[in-house]
Amino acid sequence: MIDWFLSLGPVTQALLAGCFTWGVTALGASAVFLFKEINKRILNAMLGFAAGVMIAASFWSLLSPAIELSEGGSWPSWVPPLIGFLLGVATLWVMDKVIPHLHMGFPTSEAEGPKTSWHRSILLVSAITLHNIPEGLAVGVAFGAAYAGIESASIAAAIALAVGIGIQNFPEGAAVSVPLRREGFSRKRSFWYGQLSGVVEPIAAVIGAAVVIVAAPVLPYALAFAAGAMLFVVVEELIPEAQRGGMGMTDLATTGAMLGFAVMMTLDVALG
Repeated sequence: MIDWFLSLGPVTQALLAGCFTWGVTALGASAVFLFKEINKRILNAMLGFAAGVMIAASFWSLLSPAIELSEGGSWPSWVPPLIGFLLGVATLWVMDKVIPHLHMGFPTSEAEGPKTSWHRSILLVSAITLHNIPEGLAVGVAFGAAYAGIESASIAAAIALAVGIGIQNFPEGAAVSVPLRREGFSRKRSFWYGQLSGVVEPIAAVIGAAVVIVAAPVLPYALAFAAGAMLFVVVEELIPEAQRGGMGMTDLATTGAMLGFAVMMTLDVALG
């Protein structure tokens, strides 16, 4: 099975890895068939865990290879990663302003982006989908970087990144579907919306892999772009949401973030 996967092209590998992360999102969304509510303390810990995974992945799987790839070029080695990182942040900032969405736990009146008549459920799914885009791009770019032969961006490192993102997608799927069930949606409809938030990941993964293969010189910029986009999501969305609810919630979210960081770091260093 492993040999078969390794024999595939990077775009196909990225597609399959993106389908894996989407599948884990769907698996998390299936929690709605078992529960009607998620304890707020558990949800905050899961969101903190997801933030920790994304922070670790941003450095070990994306920024570190971007810096390595930039060494020996015509620019100082910090310039391409910096440009790519800031472009990733700026892109997500713009998307955050132009796409209507609602963060978990907030009233509909606090929806962000342009005013819209979208239902609350669509706004919630839109928020998760928005931050799944950089995750999919990160997976695709990682497989593209492995294809380019960068030592710190091996196939194993790309697989580790996909596994780490998949792990943190599980609570995200549940965090979408279960609240929708609590608001009166059927279990099937809640599951449908929960898994739908992850469908963008294989699409973004294919785009990310294809871009860096067709235009290899943009690879360090693309790696840093994905890192900047992921960290924007962490700082703008995951950490604030995980910290809501008082001092006890803050401690749980912080613990979850530390565990998530440790898990992703271990995956990347051990497998990459």
